[in-house]
Amino acid sequence: MTDFILNAEARNDLGKGASRRLRRLANQVPAVVYGGDKAPESITMLAKEVAKLFEDEAAFSHVIELNVGGTKQSVIVKALQRHPAKQFIMHADFVRVVAGKKLTATVPVHFINEAAPVKKGGEISHVVGEIEVSCEAKDLPEFIEVDLADAEVGSIIHLSNLKAPKGVEFVALAHGNDLAVANVHAPRVAPEAAAE
Repeated sequence: MTDFILNAEARNDLGKGASRRLRRLANQVPAVVYGGDKAPESITMLAKEVAKLFEDEAAFSHVIELNVGGTKQSVIVKALQRHPAKQFIMHADFVRVVAGKKLTATVPVHFINEAAPVKKGGEISHVVGEIEVSCEAKDLPEFIEVDLADAEVGSIIHLSNLKAPKGVEFVALAHGNDLAVANVHAPRVAPEAAAE
């Protein structure tokens, strides 16, 4: 398992203008850390360190060691705000991890054995790319695997069809919402018509 470490400094200069100056002049990313039994904390991080960390998809679903001026704390990513055109990270929200307490996080979905339903003449549509889970930090999965090997044409794979890792609960299912994750449907154009 990879260790994710991010260095940061406390920030006192708050507000929209201050955040713009940080991004433009100091090449830094403003962020907020909240949760646990401590007050929210405004911090700033080097943009290149943040970009490097989030090149790895696993960083979104792992506990990150955040070092704020020598004080270390465990956090997970709650939200990232990206520039609409250039896609660089403009702001981040982190939530403190408290041992023994459940946390809610968004975990990516990995689809495997997609060739099997295609060989049966089906097309696959991914309905979701990530799933919200609730668990303790130690049980947080890197991703949720969806095996399409036995999927038949015309079938829909729901959250209830997936096996949650030990200690992990799907938030939508807990609220009685059995979301569709993927579906296998017949091609929209008949093969003969496509050949013509």
